[in-house]
Amino acid sequence: MSYASFSVKDLTSLVSRSGTGSSSSAKPPGQTRPVKVIPLQHPDTSNEARPPSIPFDDIFSGWTAKIKRMSLVDWIDTLFPCSRWIRTYRWNEYFKLDLMAGITVGIMLVPQAMSYAKLAGLPPIYGLYSSFVPIFVYAIFGSSRQLAIGPVALVSLLVSNALGDIADSSEELHIELAIMLALLVGILECIMGLLRLGWLIRFISHSVISGFTSASAIVIGLSQVKYFLGYSIARSSKIVPIVESIIAGADKFQWPPFLMGSLILVILQVMKHVGKARKDLQFLRAAAPLTGIVLGTTIAKVFHPPSISLVGEIPQGLPTFSFPRSFDHAKTLFPTSALITGVAILESVGIAKALAAKNRYELDSNSELFAASAL
Repeated sequence: MSYASFSVKDLTSLVSRSGTGSSSSAKPPGQTRPVKVIPLQHPDTSNEARPPSIPFDDIFSGWTAKIKRMSLVDWIDTLFPCSRWIRTYRWNEYFKLDLMAGITVGIMLVPQAMSYAKLAGLPPIYGLYSSFVPIFVYAIFGSSRQLAIGPVALVSLLVSNALGDIADSSEELHIELAIMLALLVGILECIMGLLRLGWLIRFISHSVISGFTSASAIVIGLSQVKYFLGYSIARSSKIVPIVESIIAGADKFQWPPFLMGSLILVILQVMKHVGKARKDLQFLRAAAPLTGIVLGTTIAKVFHPPSISLVGEIPQGLPTFSFPRSFDHAKTLFPTSALITGVAILESVGIAKALAAKNRYELDSNSELFAASAL
C-alpha cells in the first residue's frame, strides 16, 4: 500500500497505531505491512510564471526593416495599386471587353444611384455625386480588377434609419448630417487601412451578415412598394408599420405604375433565365436591366401617365466643396458610422475576394480599406 501525506511523522504514527489495534483482518505478529512514504510537495510559488509580454520592439523593428528594404517601385505599388495591373494589362485582349463593361455599368449606375439616394432620403443628384466620383478614385487606389464601387442599398437604408430620427428628409440638416456621416465612415476606414487591419474581416460571421442583409432586403423592398402601387406609405425601418401603411392605403391603388412595374419585372426575369439557360444568349442577362430602363423611360416619355412619379429636374454641375458647419451630432452618428464601416467593408471586400479568387489574382485587403476611405 502507498500513503501520501504532507507530514512524514503523522504517517509513521498512523502506521504504528494501525499495527497495534485489533482487527479481524490484522496480520499475525511478526509480519509487517509494507509502507511507502511519499511526502506531498507543494508547488513553489516564489517564482511564478509570468504571462509573456507582447514584443513591441520586435514588431516595430520588423516594420522598420521592411520599410528600409522597399524600393521606389514598391512604394508606388503600395500607394497606387493601379500601377501593378497597368504594367501587365493586355490592351488588345482586354480593352474592348472592359469598354463594353464600362458602358453597361455607367448606364445602369445612373438610375440605380438616384434610387439609392432617394432610399437614403437624399435628393437624386447626391446619388450621382456618390456614384461617378468613387469609380475614378477606386481605379487608382483599389486592387480589384472587376469590382464596381458605388452606393448600395444596404448602406442607404442604414443612412436613412440613422438620420430619420434626427432630421426630416426635406430639411437641409438631413443633407449635412449625411455628409458628416460619410466623413466619419471615411475616417474610420482610413485608420483601419493605415493600421493594416484588413485581417480583421475574416472574423466577421457570414451568417450574421447574411441574416442582416436578408432582413434589410425585405425592408428595402417594402419601402419601395409605393412606387409600384402608386401611393405613399409610412417611412420606417420596421416591417410591421410598413405593412400596416400599405394595407391602410390600399384604396389609393393606381393601375398604371403597377402595370408598368409588373411588365418590367417580367422582362427582367425572363431575360435573366433565358440567358442563364442558353449559352448563346448569355448577353441577355447583362442586357436585361438596360432593357428595363429604356422601356420604362420610353413609356413615361410617350404616354405621360400622371400616376407615375418622375425624378424631375436634375441640377447641372458639381456642388461646391464645404465642411459640415457643426459637429454637434457627431457623437450621435458615431455608432452608425462604425456599423456602416463594417457592413460596407465586408460587402465590398467580400465581393472583391470572390472575384479575385475566380480570376486567380491576389487581393490586398488593406488597399481595399484605404481605397474605401478615399471614396
